[in-house]
Amino acid sequence: MKIRAAMAIISCLVSCLFAVSTVADEIGFLSPIVGSNPGVTIAGVKSGGAPWVVSRGFAVLNDEGRLRMDLRGLILPSVGTPGPVTAVAASLVCGDAVAATTDSVLLSVDGNAEIRAKLQVPSPCLGTILLIRAAAFNGTPLPAPGPWIAATGLVKDSDSNHDN
Repeated sequence: MKIRAAMAIISCLVSCLFAVSTVADEIGFLSPIVGSNPGVTIAGVKSGGAPWVVSRGFAVLNDEGRLRMDLRGLILPSVGTPGPVTAVAASLVCGDAVAATTDSVLLSVDGNAEIRAKLQVPSPCLGTILLIRAAAFNGTPLPAPGPWIAATGLVKDSDSNHDN
C-alpha cells in the first residue's frame, strides 16, 4: 500500500514538473507508459515477440508537437535487461495510423531512455497513442523502427505491470 501511495505522489510531482517546464505551452497529452505483450497490433505495428515491463515511464506531448518521454526500467522480465534492444524511437498514432516517428535514442542496459523531439502532429489527432519501438538490435540500427515494446496507457495497479 505504501508503494502505491509513493508511486502516486511521485507521478503527481513528475507531472507537475513537466507542466511547469512547459510554461506557456499547453499540454495536449500526458500519459504513463506501460510494457507490451506479444500478439498486439496497433496502427499496423506489431508488438514485440516477448512481454516487456516498464518500472516508470511517462510521455508529455503539447499542442505544438513537443514530445518529452522518460523511460526507466524498460526490460524483458525473463532476462532482467532490454536484451538485444539497444535503441528505441517513439511513434505517434492518431486514430489507426502512425502520424510521426522520432529519431532513435540509445536505451541503456538498465532500460532507461529519454526522448525529446518535435513532431508534426495532425489536427485533430484523435485516439492519441505513443508507441515505443525497437530501433536497434545489438548496436545495429534498423532501417526503420521495428515492433513496439511499450506504449502510453494504464495498468490496473502499479504492481500489475511487473506481473506479466
